[in-house]
Amino acid sequence: MLRSLRARKQRMPVLIATARDSVQERIEGLDAGADDYVLKPYDLDELLARIRALLRRAAGRAEPVYEHMGVSINPATREVTVGDQPVVLSAREWAVLEPLLARPGMVLSRAQLEEKLYSWKDEISSNAVEVYVHGLRKKLGAELIRNVRGVGYMVPKV
Repeated sequence: MLRSLRARKQRMPVLIATARDSVQERIEGLDAGADDYVLKPYDLDELLARIRALLRRAAGRAEPVYEHMGVSINPATREVTVGDQPVVLSAREWAVLEPLLARPGMVLSRAQLEEKLYSWKDEISSNAVEVYVHGLRKKLGAELIRNVRGVGYMVPKV
């Protein structure tokens, strides 16, 4: 499956999590196109850190902290600062801010942001995204998140 994915030039991060622990199997997995390889049993926190690292590299960033327009966020610790001042965000404010700040210039639709806010079993509030964007603008500055009329929201490229 991995070889066919790579043959089609599909560029997405791949982490193999397996109990196959021979050196030869690890080499084969990495040579087939895997970006990382974790052996079972593995620590869940380590697995999540490896996934975050893969996503950073796929986005062209090596640093764990995103910084944009004076706002810094650290996905590993969920810390947010404006300048040097820490800012406290709710879990749902974070769920809206992180994907926007991770991809400056990319417009995310209201539906895409709702997917970040709610699980499949939650009832979606009709104006929830707008409420959280409003709160983020108050805490982080009105110019950080822009509305693209009829499309969604974005953080502008600088």
